[in-house]
This record gives sequence, C-alpha cells and structure tokens, in this order.
Amino acid sequence: MSQTFRVNGKIEPLDADTVAALLIRENIDPACRFLAVAVNGAVVLRSNWSATRLSPGDEVEIVRPVSGG
Repeated sequence: MSQTFRVNGKIEPLDADTVAALLIRENIDPACRFLAVAVNGAVVLRSNWSATRLSPGDEVEIVRPVSGG
C-alpha cells in the first residue's frame, strides 16, 4: 500500500517529508509573500515549515491569493 496524503483536497503520494519540501515540489517559492499553510487544520508558522514533518493521511492546505475577481 502506498503512503498518501491530501494536498488542497487532492490525494497525492507522500513524496515530501516537510512542509518546505512540499512547497518546493509544488513549485512554490517558500519565501514568497502572502502564503499560508495548514496541516490537519492547524496553521503552520512560516518559521516552522522546514521542521514540520508530513505523515501519511495528513491533510495539507496551501493558500495563496489569486489576482482578479
């Protein structure tokens, strides 16, 4: 059985071990402004992204503003 987690509602293979690694995998610059990340409903402080480990079954939400509308 492969290990998976959810990223913005989509089931994906767990191939990133930290929040920072996930952002890089998603082609998101961790240094960009106006970016928020929550793991299992809890907001993760930017200063903890490199230390916050991801586990099978985690639910991650990455929120970025979108222009327009």
